Amino acid sequence: MNPRTLPAWPYPRWIAHRGAGKLAPENTLASFRTGAGHGYRMFECDVKLSADGVPFLMHDAELQRTTNAAERLGVGQPGVSDIAGSHGWHALSQLDAGSWHSRIFAAEPLPTFEAIARFCVRNSFFLNVEIKPTPGTEYRTGEVVAQHAARHFNGVAIPPLLTSFDIPALEGALASQPELPRGLLIDALEELPWSAWLSKAQTLQCQAIVCNHTLWNADTVLQAKAAGFRTLSYTVNDTQEAARLISLGTDGVITDRVDLFSPAA
Repeated sequence: MNPRTLPAWPYPRWIAHRGAGKLAPENTLASFRTGAGHGYRMFECDVKLSADGVPFLMHDAELQRTTNAAERLGVGQPGVSDIAGSHGWHALSQLDAGSWHSRIFAAEPLPTFEAIARFCVRNSFFLNVEIKPTPGTEYRTGEVVAQHAARHFNGVAIPPLLTSFDIPALEGALASQPELPRGLLIDALEELPWSAWLSKAQTLQCQAIVCNHTLWNADTVLQAKAAGFRTLSYTVNDTQEAARLISLGTDGVITDRVDLFSPAA
């Protein structure tokens, strides 16, 4: 779909980062439930592939920050990889992804993308899926995540928005499921000028630009909108910055502070 012909933007303005920001262990079902408890109806999450091709939620390439992989799998010992995508789903499914955050979430497992999709579909929630590939699997991860998104959200009026920093991941998603909406994530302008990023997003047939919030100003918003893109920001945790972005006319705000910002605003 050409972004210029996209109908009225169907997603809520407020998007809960990794489920509920920092109030619960990120990228878990508990985090989604916590965000929903604060009234949020749209959630951002990170999805990568296990070694045997199962899409699951995790931000980091490595396991140790948010799981007990050292204890359970021996990660850190010689010959045992800390890379999440190097392990099969059976091993990953046994990990505790909640205790690192707080005791109340002890034994919270890593969720599959399918489990999160079922939760969203049953509750009529919206989803922003960041494709977060293990290095070296970018294109394949984009293909598989898009395939699963199309399957799990089949028949849903508003499909998930697929985003990534990785151009090959978005290329894989485009080739696999061109009908799903896509967004290009941009963190800084050091690698390319703004016009070149917009050109890349057009080549990828994206509907949205999702930026580090500091990159949005009157000029960049105007250019993005003139090119037919919707404009989203991450990760916005300050009330003055949120007000600035809204006053610029941007379309979406991704936040950790689900306890501070009302999604009805």
